[in-house]
Amino acid sequence: MNSLIDIGFRKVGEWEIIGENINPNLSELADSSNILYAFISDGEALYVGKTTQTLQKRLYGYKKPGPTQVTNIKGNKFLKELLKGGKAVDIYALPDNGLHHFGVFHLNLAAGLEDSIIMTLKPKWNGSLK
Repeated sequence: MNSLIDIGFRKVGEWEIIGENINPNLSELADSSNILYAFISDGEALYVGKTTQTLQKRLYGYKKPGPTQVTNIKGNKFLKELLKGGKAVDIYALPDNGLHHFGVFHLNLAAGLEDSIIMTLKPKWNGSLK
């Protein structure tokens, strides 16, 4: 997890469970897009993903997955299991500040980093959710 913090990830919220439902409680970056996000529990990165949608909208997919959204269905299940077991699951994010360019082209930071972060950290839910 420290390697994520070292490159600019910061805690932006946490998952909570209310009855049988999970809910992302975001304190910041809810309306940001082109963002990398991570689910962290006990100092371990469990999942790293990217979204071109707003963070709030992307996380809603885990909260209320559609019947064909395999990644969201599995994520919902894993999140519920941890939360019901009394574990905290924090949401960390790295926003794209728009400063990275390759010539005249904007470089999407989330798209550029996601694969490398997953290959390096090997979060246990990445791959399991797909």
